[in-house]
Amino acid sequence: MIAEAPSAPRHITVVELDTERGWRGGERQVLLHAQVLTRLGHRVLVAARPTEPLADKARAANISVIPLSPASEFDPFAAMSLRRVVLSEGVDIVHAHSAHGVALGALACIATRAKLVVTRHATFRLRANLASRWKYQRPDALIAVSGASQRAMIASGIPPDRITIVHGGSDQSHAIAPADRRVLEALGVPGQTPLVVQVAQLTPEKDPLTFVEAIHVARRSVPSLHALLVGGGDSPLPTAVEHAVAERELGGTLHLTGYRTDADSILAAADVVALSSKQDALPTVLFDALFCRKPICATDAGGIPEIIESGVSGLLTPVGDGAALGQSIARVLADSALSARLAAAAGARAPEFSIERSVEHTIAVFERVLGARLVGALSNMG
Repeated sequence: MIAEAPSAPRHITVVELDTERGWRGGERQVLLHAQVLTRLGHRVLVAARPTEPLADKARAANISVIPLSPASEFDPFAAMSLRRVVLSEGVDIVHAHSAHGVALGALACIATRAKLVVTRHATFRLRANLASRWKYQRPDALIAVSGASQRAMIASGIPPDRITIVHGGSDQSHAIAPADRRVLEALGVPGQTPLVVQVAQLTPEKDPLTFVEAIHVARRSVPSLHALLVGGGDSPLPTAVEHAVAERELGGTLHLTGYRTDADSILAAADVVALSSKQDALPTVLFDALFCRKPICATDAGGIPEIIESGVSGLLTPVGDGAALGQSIARVLADSALSARLAAAAGARAPEFSIERSVEHTIAVFERVLGARLVGALSNMG
């Protein structure tokens, strides 16, 4: 009897669903995933709030956008709107990336052939209520972006065998050009001075006050250093950061840039990349730091130790310990051999966090829930 030849890998239609506001690491991952899936020949629709950056950037990348503006996570009108798209476009996978997206995706997929896959980008536990339990029972597959995210899901009652860890990734297809001297000088950084850069929103999870303390400590050993804190935020935290900078007389040393569209090029100009997070599932900015071959000094929050091998590709310190973080920064700035060793190890580790690698692992999850061989899955990579 002649064995039947395996079917050829096929392409699918995917809705990438994210109803968050603003532009953070999670939204960046959604866009990068959509772009790689499109390059592989899959059909991708991005469901997002129509006036938010994710929708704007998707349209600029020639990716179709489904406008979705839910008033709440169980908004029936938004769910029905999404459901109509799922049915009319023959959607195979609804891939939800936000808490509200999980509920909307679950409602939209009921009694359709579409499978619901959820990627969770957080390390806090799920809400202990009936609505949360219902919506997280609906997905055909659950993805955690890190072991830290997986542990939070397990602590919330989700069985470990339902969760697959898939790390995110960065676009490593072209080098990131460092910000030129004119840009840095406009931000208050003079030429030929050691530069520390932290790219992070001014939110409690990123703990920018610990970064301020770290720069205060590091300056004692390296008086000539300058630092840039790149990222916006809502009051009262930005005001608290400004007060902390003033209290430590760091006004001429630590410069708050607010939100910048050129954050990646500013990071590429750093002598040290820092991150003071208190909670962080998998900070994507560190992918860029690895790719740019930058020495990294960060806290050991959440999934950060899954990116940075402490003492090898960066230096990790305890959460909330500004003195320890500052000492690490000063140590790297003062020791050129250490800086070069960390930079080389960072560059060597970067390919583990490419966006293509992340998408390959995600497609493998899609392949499993659909029971079909898909273009781009690890099982089909030569």
